[in-house]
Amino acid sequence: MAKSVYYYQLGAGTKADPYREVKESIKTIYHRHKGRYGYRRVQEELGHQNCYLNPKTVQKLMGRLHLKSTVRPKRYKSYRGSVGKAAPNLLERNFTATAPNQKWVTDVTQFNVLGHKVYLSPVLDLYNQEVISYEIADRPQMNMVMQMLQKSFKKLKPKDKPMLHSDQGWHYRIAPYQMALKQKGITQSMSRKGNCLDNAVMENWFGIMKTEFFYQEKFESVQSFKAGLKEYIHYYNHDRIKQKLKGLSPVQYRTQSLLVT
Repeated sequence: MAKSVYYYQLGAGTKADPYREVKESIKTIYHRHKGRYGYRRVQEELGHQNCYLNPKTVQKLMGRLHLKSTVRPKRYKSYRGSVGKAAPNLLERNFTATAPNQKWVTDVTQFNVLGHKVYLSPVLDLYNQEVISYEIADRPQMNMVMQMLQKSFKKLKPKDKPMLHSDQGWHYRIAPYQMALKQKGITQSMSRKGNCLDNAVMENWFGIMKTEFFYQEKFESVQSFKAGLKEYIHYYNHDRIKQKLKGLSPVQYRTQSLLVT
């Protein structure tokens, strides 16, 4: 080995890691959010701490630290055939909204917890992808969806007349549900049969939630799962930042937009 190469390698081995403090910050952010953040949101959080790095640099550092997320699972399907009356697809994959309570989406998803099935029925606002209401139940009965709906109505101001989009699940096709929407002046929209992309934002949220919460945790009981799910939804609404929301959480983004207007 050449003498110059030897001394170069010796010097390189004694140099301090220039990213040592950044790596500690990355680990802190990653573990505080229980492994739910990928390199893009970690980079946003670092920016909030006045540490500005290229996203690819953060990705490289997270790779060295062996920090990454998991794969998302498939969703639960509630379609039971031609029960009740279907509504037209008025949303037409236009998932943008210019103000809160213009466009909502909903669906039902299923969990298997220690051999017991648990169901979640949420409503998501497309303006900031905030979970504005939800209901957790042990059976996918109509009462679950109606209670969720009543909670959603409490978020409306007298002038608010949102569109509510869902798939063609049986919950959304029967008379009590459709009548409740009509009484509130809410326009109903449904995905086309067998076309999950028509409700892509809701499905994407289920994927995020299950990846970041359900498949990351171990539950001692169904009750501990339900408590954890409520905690995650609060975390998602209030603390989990999104790049599309200018690095803010859904609630922060909505609050800031209302101050501007």
